[in-house]
Amino acid sequence: MDARNFSALGSKGMQQVNADILPLLSEALSASNVSAQWQLRVFGQHAGDSYVAGMDPEVLPALVGCFPSALRQALGRRRADSPASTPLQLRVSIHVGPLPHTGLGVPMVHTHRLLDDDALRTLLNRANPEITNTAVIISQRVYEDVFESGCVNGDVLPDQFMRHLVKVKKFQQPAYVHIPGFDWRLADPDIFEPLDTTDAATEQPAPAPEASPQRASTAPDVSFNHTGEHGIQAYNHFGAGRGQ
Repeated sequence: MDARNFSALGSKGMQQVNADILPLLSEALSASNVSAQWQLRVFGQHAGDSYVAGMDPEVLPALVGCFPSALRQALGRRRADSPASTPLQLRVSIHVGPLPHTGLGVPMVHTHRLLDDDALRTLLNRANPEITNTAVIISQRVYEDVFESGCVNGDVLPDQFMRHLVKVKKFQQPAYVHIPGFDWRLADPDIFEPLDTTDAATEQPAPAPEASPQRASTAPDVSFNHTGEHGIQAYNHFGAGRGQ
């Protein structure tokens, strides 16, 4: 987890965010019914504006299904309690893999690469911080483990996770982005790079879409005809990329 735009805060603001991170996580994880596992977390590391920790994989259905909305609500209460403060936005990455108690290993590196995804940053940069305060990215393995098993907690749906290819340094793998409460059909398609390359995780070409839709226009095509005594005298056509 990482706080957006931390460096733009003043000293007091940085100190407040630092102090708020663990209570916010604890509140959201408690609401997700995984408090007991959170108390047993390993290799917890607090770096001022970020926090990383490991828990037993049994919490994955709750982390995917309940935690994002619970964190969004906790951040919303923080904003309501301190209306004069800068709203806090958090990026969260969730990955799964075997690690020792030191936390050192490839799964940890991949978790950080997911968090550094440009699309995740772009979403929060575009968003109104008083409305959208949480952006979550999960690895493809987490997505498959939770949704293909049918063990997801809460009422979250697979379609609330948008798949795209994460490219950070030498890391290149598919992942899924989730904004609690957001319908991806309303999103600007330019946020994500199309999945038209080979998936690094499988070395298989990504499946082609059923259709190749053009970029949606901002308004539908509309035609107007003005008819006088001698037939059509004027013709106007409005549409994407066209004049009249």
